[in-house]
Amino acid sequence: MMRNFAKIILAVVTCSWTLNSLAAEPDSAALTTELVRRTQELFDAVALGDRGPWDKYYATDCLFFDEKGRQMDKPALLADLQPLPAGYSGGIKVVRVKSLNFDNTAILSYDLDETESVFGQELVARYHETDTWRKRDGAWQIVATQVLRYYEDPPAGKAEPEKWSAYVGTYRLGPERTLQVVVKQGKLWMVRPKRPDAALITEAGDLFFSPGVEGRTLFHRATNGTVDSLHQRRNNQDIVWRKDGDEK
Repeated sequence: MMRNFAKIILAVVTCSWTLNSLAAEPDSAALTTELVRRTQELFDAVALGDRGPWDKYYATDCLFFDEKGRQMDKPALLADLQPLPAGYSGGIKVVRVKSLNFDNTAILSYDLDETESVFGQELVARYHETDTWRKRDGAWQIVATQVLRYYEDPPAGKAEPEKWSAYVGTYRLGPERTLQVVVKQGKLWMVRPKRPDAALITEAGDLFFSPGVEGRTLFHRATNGTVDSLHQRRNNQDIVWRKDGDEK
């Protein structure tokens, strides 16, 4: 009798656990759908400078870190929202969403595809954002946001192969640390030991970029016009490689 009773209790508990698990999945999916809807509502308000949704969905004690490295609290975030000026228009779409939902916390991570028209000139940009939502007193609000911007190569300028011979040579960072600039396959390349060769694409004048690599390569000229060094520019700071044969 006791064995049968135990079996009944176990069956009830198992059934209850199964039903709760099944019920949790639709609830989780529904929560994600609702949070995505709210997130799109936020970005639909950006071009208009409409602070209403941002005031509603961001918690008073929120932390907001944007793609420029700025940290803002809620008053600063709301103050930063301004309508686009005359001649500007655009929109932002929430895409490629991933989510993790817990009892009172939800993490929403997604891409933002932005289009902007500036007096008829069309611009695009891509960002990645992660929001942490918390349920407090029955209401879901964002307590933390981190925004990143995807790197995009700049537009290529007009190549000037007649200038490339001035760049060719060996550049030295230290006694045993060198790189070479060579011409091959009709392109200018930067060659370093144990690293893939990097194509140098003209951006403007003596300024170049390598596809998919953040930063710039600048060939510096001495007062007599000859190339005396190569500058690898990162975060507005230069690492200088001196050209072999330069007297300085």
